[in-house]
Amino acid sequence: MAKPNIWYIPMSDHTEKVFTPEVFQQMLDEFDVTVNETGEALTTQQVAEGIAGYDGLVTGWGASPPLTAEVFEAADKLQIIAHSAGSVKHMLSVGVVEQYLIPRNIVTFSASGAIADNVAESAVGMLIMTCRRWVDHILHTRQTDGWKGPHIFWNGQFLLGSTLGVISASQVGRKVIELLRPWDLTILLYDPYVTDQQAQQLGVEKVELDELFRRSAHVTIHAPSTPETDKMIGSEQLALLRDGATIVNTARGSVIDEDALIAEVRTGRISVCLDVTDPEPPAADSPLRKLKNVYLTPHVAGGGYYGFHNIGETTRQALADYFAGRPVQGAVNYSRLAQLA
Repeated sequence: MAKPNIWYIPMSDHTEKVFTPEVFQQMLDEFDVTVNETGEALTTQQVAEGIAGYDGLVTGWGASPPLTAEVFEAADKLQIIAHSAGSVKHMLSVGVVEQYLIPRNIVTFSASGAIADNVAESAVGMLIMTCRRWVDHILHTRQTDGWKGPHIFWNGQFLLGSTLGVISASQVGRKVIELLRPWDLTILLYDPYVTDQQAQQLGVEKVELDELFRRSAHVTIHAPSTPETDKMIGSEQLALLRDGATIVNTARGSVIDEDALIAEVRTGRISVCLDVTDPEPPAADSPLRKLKNVYLTPHVAGGGYYGFHNIGETTRQALADYFAGRPVQGAVNYSRLAQLA
């Protein structure tokens, strides 16, 4: 029986980042794979000119041009797109999905679930680091001959025993909830797309956004960047936070009204850890770079061998499952495309 024909268009640097040699070789053994060896990212036109005859297409970071109608008019055998990275929205428009992918039953897989592992780990770590002010303690002992800084608190309501607000039950949000499920804390969730029954299954209490900010000692943000979420968190919500509260954002900077955030952190009431900003990076003279109760990291929450190598493994598994007639874990729900990050 002939093996499915797969066109693998990512470049070698992407392959080395997300596939272990063993997993990549396994994919080469399981399928008839044509690897992009040009050393360059392919254009939409090049994909359209070469897609004919392929059963599957593997895309990835730096090698995923928009897949337009021109591509799908030429894709006479295409059955699955396996995206060995996160969001697919830059590749696939709603119009293309409705005109070609849905009628033809073409499956799109996204490895965003693998990346979510890394981001969730970072979010939990940032919550602990920020509320406990570890950075301030470390800098004090490094930059002075003192020990405990007299103006750095070391005792308070940290994560254990607290109420934590999770904004969005995205893949990352759900993994944060999963990681913290054994902990002694109360988790509130704001996500208008989650039903009460689903929230109960997650073991969280579903609340409205203002209530989440009013009740939470700590807040972690995992909402996508969409018109609906743009500046969703503003001065009204931030003012509801209690003194000493913590906010961590590993999602998208546009979710928070940055001017309102700067005004609130200048009061000294809250501490904030931002892995993302809007714009990104922040301007050289942005107050976010100087305020002592703001901790900035340069969009690195998704880093980590664990999640990156899971990208390669889940991509290979998606292809194997599809062509074996099994459900594809990580298949994009086209009806939710507009709400995806």
